[in-house]
Formats: sequence, C-alpha cells, structure tokens
Amino acid sequence: MNRRVFITGYGVITAIGGNGPENFASLRDRKCGYGRLEFLETRYQDDIYCCEIKLSDEALCRRAGVSTGCGFTRTTLLGLIAIREAIASAGLTDQEVRNAGLVSATTAGGIRELERHFFERQDLQSSGDFITFLDTVDPGEHMERLADILGMKRYLATVSTACSSSANALLFGARLLKTGLADCMICGGAEALAKITINGFNALMILDREHCKPFDQNRCGLNLGEGAAYLVLEAEESLKRSGKKAIAELTGYANFNDAFHQTASSPEGAGALKAMRKALNMGGINPSDVDYINAHGTGTENNDLSEGLALETLFGVNVPPFSSTKPYTGHTTSAAGSVEAAFCLMAFENDVIYPNINFKQPMEELNIRPTTALKTNAGLKNILTNSLGFGGSTTSLLFAKC
Repeated sequence: MNRRVFITGYGVITAIGGNGPENFASLRDRKCGYGRLEFLETRYQDDIYCCEIKLSDEALCRRAGVSTGCGFTRTTLLGLIAIREAIASAGLTDQEVRNAGLVSATTAGGIRELERHFFERQDLQSSGDFITFLDTVDPGEHMERLADILGMKRYLATVSTACSSSANALLFGARLLKTGLADCMICGGAEALAKITINGFNALMILDREHCKPFDQNRCGLNLGEGAAYLVLEAEESLKRSGKKAIAELTGYANFNDAFHQTASSPEGAGALKAMRKALNMGGINPSDVDYINAHGTGTENNDLSEGLALETLFGVNVPPFSSTKPYTGHTTSAAGSVEAAFCLMAFENDVIYPNINFKQPMEELNIRPTTALKTNAGLKNILTNSLGFGGSTTSLLFAKC
C-alpha cells in the first residue's frame, strides 16, 4: 500500500505570533522575536538574547485551556496550544481526534521545570512542589500529557533526534498513513527555552550575541528560540470521505545520517544532499521544479556552509530562491522542522517567499545568496524544507500545493 498524504490543517506558536495568522503577519512584515529574556531566569539574561514567547506559564495555561498547578510543563503547554489550533484548522471532530495518531517531538522535554526545582530536590526534608514535575523530564511524558488531555490512545510516539525531531515526526506520521496503519495523524513538535539549552549551545561557542544572520559571510552563530507547531496529516481516502480541501500534499521526504560529528554537519553537506535528492526522487520531480527552499540556515559557520554546498551540488547554477526564517523565530531546536513546515504551508496559502533578513555579504565559499526581499505572487507549486540535527540527522520534506 502506498497512499498519498495530505495536510489539512496546522497550528503554530512562536516568539513572533500566538497562532498561524500572527506568525504570517510577522514574516510578511519582517517582525522578529529576538530580544531580552523575561520569563526564563538565567545569569545570561543581559548577555544572550533569544526569541522568547512573551507569555508566562499561567498565561499559556489559560490559552491552552488547562488549570494552573496541574504539572503541565511549558513545552507541553506550547504543544497543546498549537495542536488545538491544528485541530480547528483541519476541522476535526472530537471523534476524529480520538481516532487519530499523535507523533510529538521534543528533546529537552520538562528540563526547564527540573532546573527550577533541582536544588530543592537535593533537600530530602523539602516539602516543595517538585514532585509535580518529577516525570516531566522524560520527552515521552510530554507526548503522554498531550494525548491524555485530547483523549488520544492510538499510534502514540515520541521522536527525539535533536534539531530534526519534528521533521522526523512528520516523516514518521506520513509513513503510517502510506502503509495504511492510520488514516489521520497529528504530527509536530514543541520546545521551551531552558538553561541547559542556552548553556549547552554557549559551551559549543555557536551562539551569536547579536541578531543572527544566516548565510552571511560575517555570521557568528545562532539565536535560540522556543515554540511549537503541529500539522494534521490525512490519507487520500480520508479526504474523499470528508470532502475536505487539503492545503498541500507531502509528496516526498527523506532522512539521512552523515555520522560526521556529534554536533556538526559534514563539511561538504553529504547528509543534506542525500536527503534532498531522495525527497525529490520520491516526489517524482526534478530539481528545476522546486520553487522555494526553506533552508535550515542557523547562522553557524558549519551549518550554512554545509547546507549551501549541498544546494549548489544538487541544483547547480540554478538554485531556487531560498531563505532561512530563523532570524524571526530563533532556532526552536526540536520544534524547528514542524514550525518551518507550517511556514511552508503559509507560503502556499499566500503565494509568497520569505526574505532572509540580516543578510549583507555573500559567503566567499559559495556562489549563491538567499532571497532578501518578500516576493509576492511567487507562483509556488513545490517547496522543499530542510532540518539538520546534531549527530548528522538530516531530513528534507517536499510539499506540493493543492
């Protein structure tokens, strides 16, 4: 069985918007979420700026429709908000949600809450509320909480492959649909900012103290962000029964692991090249048929060169318009793949190509440069998006407009 896979809805929350329309308006108007941290307490608040969602956990509880004090982590709250929007966007009934599967991605899970109660936990006589968050560090618990509140019990899975996690969640869900194991899947990922994430990337010396500038010769690193995005994937037979109109078809996808380094992509872009090539082959199109590429484009020295070389190798002198949207949202790590997949769907809906902001000087090793101005009436038919994760896990997704 090899069924076609369609996207019928999506939901997204990032530092540039609390839902899909707000995120698109920010992308269109070049509005970024980069700034000083207000809700995560860290000694780097005045040194390392990030793309933080300017809502407290209590405010997120209200938006998610849950009570405070019930042990929901910030990651789970972000995920729940995005999933609820995706369900509404796709017009799923409560019964359809219960019959659907859920594949959710996260890496840090509830580590943010553990950090807050860590020293308290060392005191065996403490009567603090850390017990509420004991199980939340496990990424799988994040998915279980989401499934429980939505009444979902079928095809539940957690994906944790660093920065390609949520792209792989979409890939996993698509495979279940294609093989007939499910008719509808809700797939994506969520991640909240945490001290361990900031400290870890800082230790790797790949954080830019200023606003990041992907694919620029003078790039200095990435900015971290937080957010969540989920897509509703449905098999062709499901659409025929409901008569719904899909936004796009997921025509191709691929994951490769170049196994070059624990935290760096192969210098020549071997993983990205193989993933893009296989996704195009699966989608049955030529490189010349791609109209836009939402690049991983973190702004680090290694990533942009590796991905750029892969683009030049695959597309030659005719690289399609490409840009990175990470200066808007920051690098949302495990959520990045689904956040940017949602941005691709918005691009179809509005027929635009997003600008790669902060770009000034081309990289001396490359002959290509990203799109720097909003392009309207773009005539988009096929969009490719890349997600490059630590350990060499590289995923490409190919969408076709419906």
